Amino acid sequence: MKIAAKVSKDYQANTDCLVVALKPQTKISSQCVELNNATGGAIDRLQDNGQFSADSAQIVNLMVPKGVGAKQIVILGTGNKKSMSTEDVRELLSTLAKKLKALKVDEATFELDALVAKSDTTTVTRHLAEALGDAEYAYIKSPESVRGDKAGKEFEATFWCADEQSSKAAMQAAATGTAINNGKTLAKNLGNMPGNVCTPSFLAKQAQDLSQTHGLKVSVLEEADMADLGMGSLLSVSKGSREPAKLIVMHYNGANDPDEAPHALVGKGLTFDAGGISLKPAGKMDEMKYDMCGAASVFGAVLAAAELKLPINVVAVIPSSENLPDGIANKPGDVVTSMSGQTIEILNTDAEGRLILCDALTYTQRFKPKTVIDIATLTGAVIVALGHQTAGVMGNDQGVVDDLLAAGDTSLDHAWQLPIKETYKKQLKSSFADLANIGGPSAGSITAACFLSYFTEDFRWAHLDIAGTAWGGASGKLASGRAVPILTQYLIDRC
Repeated sequence: MKIAAKVSKDYQANTDCLVVALKPQTKISSQCVELNNATGGAIDRLQDNGQFSADSAQIVNLMVPKGVGAKQIVILGTGNKKSMSTEDVRELLSTLAKKLKALKVDEATFELDALVAKSDTTTVTRHLAEALGDAEYAYIKSPESVRGDKAGKEFEATFWCADEQSSKAAMQAAATGTAINNGKTLAKNLGNMPGNVCTPSFLAKQAQDLSQTHGLKVSVLEEADMADLGMGSLLSVSKGSREPAKLIVMHYNGANDPDEAPHALVGKGLTFDAGGISLKPAGKMDEMKYDMCGAASVFGAVLAAAELKLPINVVAVIPSSENLPDGIANKPGDVVTSMSGQTIEILNTDAEGRLILCDALTYTQRFKPKTVIDIATLTGAVIVALGHQTAGVMGNDQGVVDDLLAAGDTSLDHAWQLPIKETYKKQLKSSFADLANIGGPSAGSITAACFLSYFTEDFRWAHLDIAGTAWGGASGKLASGRAVPILTQYLIDRC
């Protein structure tokens, strides 16, 4: 996607589509007299005939006479509200983007002064880029599409601005929106790929490709390396699979001081989860290819940070494995020893995400991170609690949690805090090990986070459960690209 900003307005300029936002008033065309005259009074006729009143998200496609540079004109209503929330702006722009896709528009000029007046240039331009990207996205059924290739022409948008200051703000916001969109596209493509293509080795290859294209420092630990480190918990999950586990580490060094402590993102990379011996039901098991969406969102956020050239250091740690039943797979009642030395009784082999994350979190400590956020499609319980709209957040540092919640509000990738308390930790007691890997049927999302908290005591940490937001819901049976926006915004805010 390419977005440009221009100060001058030229209704005679050649463009595939001219999009004009208008607000309700007695004579709507008075906001755009030149365009109304050029179209022979079309806006007046639409209003007089009751076909356009500029209600919010009302869209009309005008016939274009000779003498107008645009091949087609779309007028967009912005409604009666004097001011619009960011959510209102995004919803309106999403509706517009879907309309442009239906019209097969891939190049457009936007005159959105009426919308900017109800919000601001930065909000409108950023969310225009993201809305266009969401509407434009199509999964191409080929492994070569992982980096965001798509059928058809790259969308080109020109945004008309009131002055040079607005133009600069628009371009900066467009860069943010475009980078987030590119990160989401990568996360969507990784998530949507079938499990026989997107394996732990495939994810490792994608990290190595990013090192070539975006200057990241990448290392990949093999199973022998993890065994030497004592990662008995992570390796116990991969025992049932013929695909070897990988621990993928990516460093983005954008700070002036390369030795500055990084912010760490730890993403669950279960490329397929059949549940192990505690086998999942057959219905919708195919969707368990999405169990690596935590890792996918970390890939996307690191890509966005690199494209934005954020002045910050980031380390991404991705434990990746499959969880399948086999003669040597984990069994309920087995006890394994984590890298931290803590022993874990495996009461349910389908609670495997926390088993790979706990060793990855212990490993992350060596980087002396400022903050650590782990991102995982960890529990179905979070969907019961918060649906597909909102991610769950828990942590051992309220400042980190608050920063993450604020990033969610800014990016519209919302999250909600759930508690971690000693009363919940009691549910993880085991008669045979230091911890059990499940805490019973109640408060499943909270007890999962409580389990992880035993491996995060030496750093500031928050946990993001995206099982409800990473796919499904409004996205249908497709990956959504979340939590790329909240993670990217969190990193932007740290700058």
